[in-house]
Amino acid sequence: MPQLNGILERITFQSESDGYTVAQLRPTGKRHTVTIVGKLLGIQPGEQLILEGEWRDHPTHGRQFSVTRYQTRLPATIDGIRRYLGSGLIKGVGPATAKRITETFGKYTLDVLDREPERLCEVPGLGRKKAALIAEAWRTQQRIKDLMLLLQDLGLPTGVAVRIYKHYGDEALSVAQSEPYRLADEVDGVGFRTADAIAAGLGIARDDPRRIEAGIRFVLGQASDEGHCYLPRRKLIERAAAALTVTTEQVTTALERMLVDQQLWQDAIVTTDEPDQQPIYLLPLAFAEIGVANAIRRLLQQRSAMADRYAPSRWEHVFAHLSERRGIDLSRSQQEAVRTALTQPVMLLTGGPGTGKTTSLRALVLLLRARGYRPLLAAPTGRAARRLSEATGSEARTIHRLLEYGPDGTFRRNAENPLDCDLLVIDEASMLDIVLANQLLKAIPANAHLLIVGDADQLPSVGPGRVLGDLIESEIAPRIHLDAIFRQAAGSGIAANARRINEGKLPAWGDHEDFYLFSATTPEQCAALTVELVTERIPRRFGFDPRRDIQVLSPTHKGVAGVAALNAALQAALNPPRPGVAECHSGATVFRVGDRVIQQRNDYDRDVYNGDVGEVVAIDGEEQTVVVRFEDGRTIRYSGLDLDDLALAYALSVHKSQGSEYPVVVLPLLLQHQPLLQRNLLYTAVTRARQLVVIVGDRRAVAAAIA
Repeated sequence: MPQLNGILERITFQSESDGYTVAQLRPTGKRHTVTIVGKLLGIQPGEQLILEGEWRDHPTHGRQFSVTRYQTRLPATIDGIRRYLGSGLIKGVGPATAKRITETFGKYTLDVLDREPERLCEVPGLGRKKAALIAEAWRTQQRIKDLMLLLQDLGLPTGVAVRIYKHYGDEALSVAQSEPYRLADEVDGVGFRTADAIAAGLGIARDDPRRIEAGIRFVLGQASDEGHCYLPRRKLIERAAAALTVTTEQVTTALERMLVDQQLWQDAIVTTDEPDQQPIYLLPLAFAEIGVANAIRRLLQQRSAMADRYAPSRWEHVFAHLSERRGIDLSRSQQEAVRTALTQPVMLLTGGPGTGKTTSLRALVLLLRARGYRPLLAAPTGRAARRLSEATGSEARTIHRLLEYGPDGTFRRNAENPLDCDLLVIDEASMLDIVLANQLLKAIPANAHLLIVGDADQLPSVGPGRVLGDLIESEIAPRIHLDAIFRQAAGSGIAANARRINEGKLPAWGDHEDFYLFSATTPEQCAALTVELVTERIPRRFGFDPRRDIQVLSPTHKGVAGVAALNAALQAALNPPRPGVAECHSGATVFRVGDRVIQQRNDYDRDVYNGDVGEVVAIDGEEQTVVVRFEDGRTIRYSGLDLDDLALAYALSVHKSQGSEYPVVVLPLLLQHQPLLQRNLLYTAVTRARQLVVIVGDRRAVAAAIA
């Protein structure tokens, strides 16, 4: 097989998901560069690469070396070392600092970093504190490199090494080699398949009990990703046997052992003459379901002093007073909703956009405060909480902040330290999964009321469980459903077409000035037209700011019309590289000042949560840090491994948009998006828009989703 050796000059493109890379290499002894392509995640400019592969002629990009295997060597020349250190590899070292370090130590630079890092203080302009930070960052990077080499030898994507190291620190390599299945259970972004490949490479047998037990947990985890809290026993056994390519008898033996050891929960709610249908749960989901059921029962059975006080009220005078003094005119259904919330310990308030849920809540809060009661308002996401605050005039918080979630992974508000309120309002409850619902209900104090508000026709929660839907179907608590479209929304094509979609009807195209379809049948046409609409046509026609007012929502992350590709295209159009605009590379992503970004996981240390959106306001190229100002005004600095938590947010998935509202939504929708085309996905996307909806794609895809 042909070989190619040389120095890596620069990386042109790199995919974080699979490591596919396009780069420029200067072959040994040559002055020119050649293009290399392949899965090369983890390589850095300045490194010496030893490549195996074959030369190919690309019809557009010309001659390329396609890599099948590679090895890396640390650079041996001073110039190579300087570019290697200044590539953004090490936190705190940019090109200027790398130049000073290599000028000080020359060809011995890497030896100094490895063996005498305290000597970094000899570098002009480097104080003791910064020298220590650079030394620690170098040590961390070398540990990650060791892990990458292990994964590469096993034929695995090396990008997961960063996640593994972030979780275990210096123990990462040891855990990966001795207990690989722990990775699947404990590390975000490292699934069973990766752990299983590591285990296979280390010689762990296919029928090893540790593998089968990990596989059973994996199958139950897959089910929870699909929204399920459990699997029936037979379905679990069959799925696990198929996934692991072992016998059902081997899975059954492992399952029985796990049940005896209380690693899993088997619920006895199904009659004993149907043992194959008994539900098998992961423990946290079993305890969450039981906890939610017990909490709802407790609330429904309690005697409420507040209900006793409100029950004899002269309601016609109460609502007349609201109308005269506050200008809040409530329909009969809204009045019934307010009255029920004040006189029943648990109540559900449902309805689509424009039906008056928030007006009802504003009236409810005013009435409670008029008599000295303490309402608390919360929602699952920061955006949803801000919308609730604006609509009611009262402070609303995210559920995590309300429950005072701490860096140690515990909720400070719980049964022993309940919330200080008389009525708790939870908005956007369709997003509430079973685990978070359990934590929330634990913290409701005795005698307090609970009001659950949501739109049952939206997408269900991303996490397991269907709390709002199950509560509605159980009919265990009173429910008021608002369905009348009020004056402010009566002329809205968004509200009217959302209702049509819910009823299984096609939108009324052309009847409204706030709802449009632009035809495109291929992913390439769809993506190009989406970018044109966002960057030119919508701003020119309606005056919206393309970077702050227009949100692209896609059903999928993958493909030309998916979130990842659209983010790259929109960034290139709206915030391209230009002199004077700082930028920072994190894997395949380039962040620039002015970019719209989203937090991708809950970070309780810094009080920023999955789904929080902000703008990059500063970048320090030397320190490789990014400063983001979030919508609540707080600024947070990201660097090193923390940059993995950020993603561009010009385009988001429909799921990620739940609980948010935007002035304009642009929705690419194609037949290629099957099987994601569902009515609740289309409905959720459409109802995220306040002023304008533009669907870009195929009428047949819209019809397929509605059907």
